[in-house]
Amino acid sequence: MSATFGGRSGRQGRISEWLRGRRAGRPLDETPDAAGREALLLAAAAAGLPLAPAAHPSGYGCSCDRVGCPTPARHPVSFAWQTQSTTDHAQVERWARHQPEANFITATGMVHDVLDVPLSAGRQALERLLAAGVEVGPVAESESEAEDGRLLFFTHTRGTPEDEDEWWPCELDCHPETMDEHPGLRWHCRGSYVLVPPARLPGDVAVHWVRGPEHPLPDPLSLLEILTDECARHAATEPDTTAWPQHG
Repeated sequence: MSATFGGRSGRQGRISEWLRGRRAGRPLDETPDAAGREALLLAAAAAGLPLAPAAHPSGYGCSCDRVGCPTPARHPVSFAWQTQSTTDHAQVERWARHQPEANFITATGMVHDVLDVPLSAGRQALERLLAAGVEVGPVAESESEAEDGRLLFFTHTRGTPEDEDEWWPCELDCHPETMDEHPGLRWHCRGSYVLVPPARLPGDVAVHWVRGPEHPLPDPLSLLEILTDECARHAATEPDTTAWPQHG
């Protein structure tokens, strides 16, 4: 599960070249074709992000058979997604080719965590982090028709701390006692997941890379101060900010 980006010659070199070629002032995976979709998924797996198939849009709903699915196209297709998640190149390739419409999730808390913030706050934070010379890893953008959208910062996982009181669960922003300190921030760690680009949501909405998976994962604590600062600024003007729901 600890495969590193660029660890394979030949095909991995072509994936890296494809990713570099997509950078022209637009999302890395804007409307990717089948080959582009597969290359992006394999690049994510090669970077160590464990993947598993997820639902996809069906009209304005979800491909799953759940009536009124609360998170259409945003959830895994299997209840065993945590054990199913893998970085195995051959398995991800098979999934991508046999399920051409499927989105994919990446399980957090194994190799990486994700700091999930409102889009406008995340964009301001990203500018500040880069200007300050802070190492920023992969960043994905989740668009939204009705809301502000979300920016997802991929980081190293914190693992399991010795003191469980130090553990910040993925429901960080869902409890009243944490909202004042960490408004709008969700920390995806063990037991959680996020969609990995490229992904499609109902209403022709997408999840795409802003910074691709070739960027090394940073320490989450190196990003946290600026992210929480910008989330607090955002909450002052958008007091009803809530995190994008992940689980169905």
